[in-house]
Amino acid sequence: MENIHLEPLGNSIKIYVSESYHFSTDTILLADFSYPNGKKKCVELGTGCGTIPLLWCRHNKSLEIAAVEIQENACKLAQKSVEYNDLCDNIKIVNADLKELKGVLPFGYYDVVVCNPPYKLGGSGITNERSAKLIARHEAECTLDDICKAASKLLQFGGRFFICQRPERLTDVMESMRKFDLEPKALRLVQQRISKPPKLFLLEGRRGGNRGFLNVLPTLFIENECGDFSDEMIKIYGSYKVNEDLEG
Repeated sequence: MENIHLEPLGNSIKIYVSESYHFSTDTILLADFSYPNGKKKCVELGTGCGTIPLLWCRHNKSLEIAAVEIQENACKLAQKSVEYNDLCDNIKIVNADLKELKGVLPFGYYDVVVCNPPYKLGGSGITNERSAKLIARHEAECTLDDICKAASKLLQFGGRFFICQRPERLTDVMESMRKFDLEPKALRLVQQRISKPPKLFLLEGRRGGNRGFLNVLPTLFIENECGDFSDEMIKIYGSYKVNEDLEG
């Protein structure tokens, strides 16, 4: 039995994590970048242990969120967190394949769709034999096209899609988004520190958006010149208790 334990997310919200299902700095950055203000209908594709919906609900209890996850064990862990935080009215855990959501979730209904996808192409790199980590890191169960197609179907016209990825996959993501009528509208690069190249990008697309303008935002630096968390990172973490396990 894996070591399942609670970790604080701030503002009295806590999450159950395990060796197979946990979260990283990337998850927290994407949650902040995609934060839905006001009363919004949202979906996370590939929610894992449910971190992003829980982070959103720290400060917004008027959200309606469907958290989609193909792995049954991850769904059980996420549901445990939802119940622990008394958020059953806000977050619905959906054990489903994002490629087969017809009849599972309403199409053309949602304001926001978010996804922290596998970073590695299927068949590339060293394949981790543990299925949970394989699915999280490699495109074993879904491709970028699968993700963008699902997001496009779920979003209403003008709805927003948010994704993070490694910089070397920026062209792949933008091509896939446009293929499914999701026009890239805002891009932000993330660097560990000023002397390092970008390690991540955050991208927003708009369902049915007009082509011709991409807002490139200032780079987000995780560390300052002294090697400590930057002021912006401290603000993003908020009341979350920072610990070394988050680095990644």
